[in-house]
Amino acid sequence: MVATVFALINILKPEIHDQTLMPALQSPWFIPHVTVYMFSYSVLGCAFILGCMGLIKRRADYLEATDKLVYTGLAFLTVGMLTGSIWAKAAWGHYWSWDPKETWAAATWAGYLLYVHLRLFRKNASRPLYWILIVSFLALQMCWYGVNYLPAARQSVHMYSRS
Repeated sequence: MVATVFALINILKPEIHDQTLMPALQSPWFIPHVTVYMFSYSVLGCAFILGCMGLIKRRADYLEATDKLVYTGLAFLTVGMLTGSIWAKAAWGHYWSWDPKETWAAATWAGYLLYVHLRLFRKNASRPLYWILIVSFLALQMCWYGVNYLPAARQSVHMYSRS
């Protein structure tokens, strides 16, 4: 039903989308970068839910499924960071600028990488692993939503809605 509403809006009022995108958003790397990131966020969100369930129920049964989700999500998160760096090089002339979104993306990536490494070496400690999943997902939320509210984000290359 929602898709029908949006389709009708697009058909009946196409002028609302007739806006020129800034040059950085016209890059061929834009769609793969965002699509890969969105997929990784959804997979890691599922891992977060399983982590919460494992922590609440105090069971390690969820770790095997969580592992598969984290491995997949981390792989796509890595590809998203790589496509983003290639896009940044083409758009702004450098691969990494340490703006807030990039810094939080690196922190998120490091959190999930910590989970993978601890899971490989400490298979029995489910509680700390679940907590790492939760903290890593909170870092992901900070990366996605929270950085827009930081004062340092005003100069960020990731703020496209500036007038």
